[in-house]
Amino acid sequence: MVQIRFGIDLGGTKIEIIGLLVKQNDKQVTSETIYQKRIATPKGDYAATLNAITDLVTNAEAALSKEYQSFLPGLVGVGIPGAISLKTGKVKNANSVWLIGEDLQGDLQAKLNRPVKLANDANCFALSEATDGAGQNINQATNIVFGVIIGTGCGGGVVVNGQILNGINAIGGEWGHNPLPWMTQDDIAMDCYCGLQGCNETFLSGSGFENHYFQRTGLVKTAQQIVALSEQGDKEAEQLMQDYITWLAKGLASVINVIDPDVIVLGGGMSNIDRLYRDIPKIWQKWVFSDVVDTKLLPPKFGDSSGVRGAAWL
Repeated sequence: MVQIRFGIDLGGTKIEIIGLLVKQNDKQVTSETIYQKRIATPKGDYAATLNAITDLVTNAEAALSKEYQSFLPGLVGVGIPGAISLKTGKVKNANSVWLIGEDLQGDLQAKLNRPVKLANDANCFALSEATDGAGQNINQATNIVFGVIIGTGCGGGVVVNGQILNGINAIGGEWGHNPLPWMTQDDIAMDCYCGLQGCNETFLSGSGFENHYFQRTGLVKTAQQIVALSEQGDKEAEQLMQDYITWLAKGLASVINVIDPDVIVLGGGMSNIDRLYRDIPKIWQKWVFSDVVDTKLLPPKFGDSSGVRGAAWL
């Protein structure tokens, strides 16, 4: 079987489309990227967002029509910065607030004249890495992949045997708004935009990392700059880096205690810190309720394109 699958990553600042040529037989599935494009997101304008996505798909199919006509129209999946309410079918929990309360799936299906699948962007990331990425076939029996987003925000998704674990409330894997576990008296529980304090997101996201540096030093630095300072021997930056490793180890240990994944794949800007993959597995057993931790901690195979690839796999 040969298909063309379009994945769309609907972000707060950019919309990306990818076209995959997928070949599947009884033994394996292979994919090849045959189209890719990014445009700016029309912030605050729902109608313009619908038109932008429609134009991306239409233009992609026009560009591919000569060589791949027999496989068009393609299947379409969209990763969104939120979730679809199982009660209303409309968007909820989106940091792109102009999407909230809208029937994005129904409206896109009407404009594109075909079924459209939607999923949370962290779920798309996890699905991509589980399907043909870093988490592929780690365990042939029950392959459980936890995909982590530690970028501007903090989110996650769970894929079991190739299927997204969405959950009855459509929040499966959303560990970002659980409290950081095993906090010490030195850990500062900052306010979270969700209305609570001390959420994982306030410690583990890139913005949380930056906020903790500002709280300690009074200096405004990007996460990348702070990491660079730690590598140069800056005392405050290095102490925060060590604390961050401990915080992330605790946060991931709590996930291991609940779903016992075969592999955890990190995504988002903070996932580019190489020492996380070396240092965290050395200490996370302190908080894992087991005599051994065989869970693997891996970087993403497809980097920042993993989410849009996952949307194509929906």
